[in-house]
Amino acid sequence: MTIQGGITETDIANYLANTPGFFERHADLLASIQLTSPHGQRAVSLQQRQMEMLRDRIKGLEQRIMEMIRHGSENTAIADRLHRFTRAILLAGSPGALPEVLVASLQHEFMIPQAALRLWGADEAFAALPFTQGASEDIRSFTASLGVPYCGLNSGFEPVAWLADPATVMSVALIPLRSAPTGNRGAAVGLLVLGSPDPTRYSAEMGTEFLQRIGEVASAGLTRLLPLT
Repeated sequence: MTIQGGITETDIANYLANTPGFFERHADLLASIQLTSPHGQRAVSLQQRQMEMLRDRIKGLEQRIMEMIRHGSENTAIADRLHRFTRAILLAGSPGALPEVLVASLQHEFMIPQAALRLWGADEAFAALPFTQGASEDIRSFTASLGVPYCGLNSGFEPVAWLADPATVMSVALIPLRSAPTGNRGAAVGLLVLGSPDPTRYSAEMGTEFLQRIGEVASAGLTRLLPLT
């Protein structure tokens, strides 16, 4: 905005910013300045306006601190659940019972409505057990192609039939299990499927980093069932 005489508001602002003694020489002017309160149309003094701005800033900082505390508590809770899940896998006494222990612990710790897994790379000693049955060549090829877990609506995926109540599943997460438990370098030897009646529980937009960690932990535990090399 240009003021009479060609002086702009920017000129005035620059002058005041570079002349710190101005308000010391004109203290009465500083005391008489009236501003509009952000909390209504009433006029307040400059000091009151500064106090209100400071209170708003403090309130904003308090909210951010509370959010940080909440996120910290949530992260701690997730870490505790992952710890208990990993511990359950390590304490499983019988290798043949490990898939059932893994799935049960996963469902309990992370409140997953339905979960199941299949292994097609297991040792021949486990060939007759249920977790080695029912994975077609198509689903094996599909699993091998997964660079990261798949999340999205249930579009009639074959692995959903492995769940206890497939008719109620609206969204799924499909997590590849690999012979090398870190990343996607190892061969796909199985698939972990999570199902939910909530269509938004596993969406295409969600991050998959945590599900990848779950897959890596599960893969590492299930190496006990793979043939010795």
